[in-house]
Amino acid sequence: MADLPEFQVYDTTLRDGAQQEGIVSTVEEKLEIARHLDDFGVDFIEGGWPGAVPKDTEFFRRAATELRLRNAQLAAFGATRRPGGRADSDPQVAALLEAETPVVTLVAKSHDRHVQLALRTTLAENLEMVRDTVRHLVAEGRRVFLDAEHYFDGYRANPDYALAVAAAAVECGAEKVVLCDTNGGTLPQPLAEIVAETVARGIPVGIHCHDDAGCAVANTLLAVEAGARHAQGTANGYGERCGNANLFSVVANLVLKQGEPLRAAAQLPDMAQTARAIGDLVAIPVPPAAPYTGGSAFTHKAGLHTSALRIDASLYQHIEPERVGNSMRALVSDLGGRSSIALKAREMGVEVAASDRRVGLAVERVKRLAEAGYSFESADASFALVLREELDESPVPHAFEVESWRTVSFGGPRDTSDSSRVQVRLTRAGRSTVANGIADHPVKALHRAVLAALIPVFPAVQRLELKSHEIRVLASTGVNGPAGVRVLLRFYDGEQQWGTVGVHRDMTAAALLALRDAADYLLADALDGDVDPELSKAAVGIASASA
Repeated sequence: MADLPEFQVYDTTLRDGAQQEGIVSTVEEKLEIARHLDDFGVDFIEGGWPGAVPKDTEFFRRAATELRLRNAQLAAFGATRRPGGRADSDPQVAALLEAETPVVTLVAKSHDRHVQLALRTTLAENLEMVRDTVRHLVAEGRRVFLDAEHYFDGYRANPDYALAVAAAAVECGAEKVVLCDTNGGTLPQPLAEIVAETVARGIPVGIHCHDDAGCAVANTLLAVEAGARHAQGTANGYGERCGNANLFSVVANLVLKQGEPLRAAAQLPDMAQTARAIGDLVAIPVPPAAPYTGGSAFTHKAGLHTSALRIDASLYQHIEPERVGNSMRALVSDLGGRSSIALKAREMGVEVAASDRRVGLAVERVKRLAEAGYSFESADASFALVLREELDESPVPHAFEVESWRTVSFGGPRDTSDSSRVQVRLTRAGRSTVANGIADHPVKALHRAVLAALIPVFPAVQRLELKSHEIRVLASTGVNGPAGVRVLLRFYDGEQQWGTVGVHRDMTAAALLALRDAADYLLADALDGDVDPELSKAAVGIASASA
């Protein structure tokens, strides 16, 4: 493959990815996404469809002065001229030139039925539309890619016509013909065969896959093996219906598995952070199980796995997570054993042998708590307190004890104002105090009341920002116990995010248990100045591991 032209990574998050349900980005957000993509090292960023989408027209206008791309070239997307017209007088083609991008990507029909039924023109006229538009844009100094829409379906129906469309574009100056699996239903073997047959005709091809059959990334990789030297995708696989090929998975596989010397290879250690940043900008987070970049991509729960991971992480991980900017995590649950606890302790910065008697005690306690309804998978701070108690063989001092509480909710079902009022009576630092909290949810009101009670004694709790809460009704709080409630809380302390958990028959009591864990965790050193330095690492390292 050394004699083939340089491989091209083409991102279409801002155009094709924006078609995903729920994604509505401002021009400012599109500009920021483009900056992240450029930093990641993609070769081309497709900004949108100028002339057809006003927001995209504005994006290109602002990009001309506000985007300082170091790695990528900006591409404008649009269609070939209209049937029966001329490219040099077509307003949509003119809008592509007015975008002033070095690259223009044209979409053209390559499936004969789509030409006849969707464009309502002849097969010959469609070929002339491709030739005329490509020739005109090349004459204006643009690099041109042609997206051959429905290429694989069209090839199966009429291979001669699909190839004729591709050949027409190349003959008139198109740099690549991008073969599009537009409906996302082509399986890997036939797709690879069609790519190889097209390459054999001397046509320089790229690949653009959708994920409707769950094969977008695999299809992209097989297309590259078959001769494609240009791959398109979107950040985190965003896109219409089931999405597009996930560009991060494609790039990581091409570099780490297939040895492609991509520009983005040097940026792989930042890939997970790039994925998260773009997910934040479009308000659709990276799926936890996303390959390479997801929070669960290198997370282990089964005892058999964690036992092996303590010996050699490669036994249950296909790459070192740091290579893509991710990290290994161990989950603590009733499915694990001594190795799970020891591995989690190591993750928190505490070295302890799995054979240690105290680890065995921690395992038994975790199993008892799990039976009672506790879950530590998203509550690393609560687990840190459990571990500290077992390793230190003494109870963790509490920031407060609850004497009583009273909650009042008011307003109608459509009321979004502060409609929950909580009063709590706590004992803290040996003294009883009463505090109130008002918010739009009882858990938020409890959080405010507890902070109001603690701040006069422990000012540091002002940093205890409640980011989210989750309430789950349990079938029981034990093998034969009554129904209960599990409350999971997520906090930000100004540096890291971490979680706590509480379980009780009463929702308010469960939330107060989780809030007490949060205060105990945050104030660990202040509550007990004699904490073992090794054990106190649990109150620091766990936050980093769970962020």
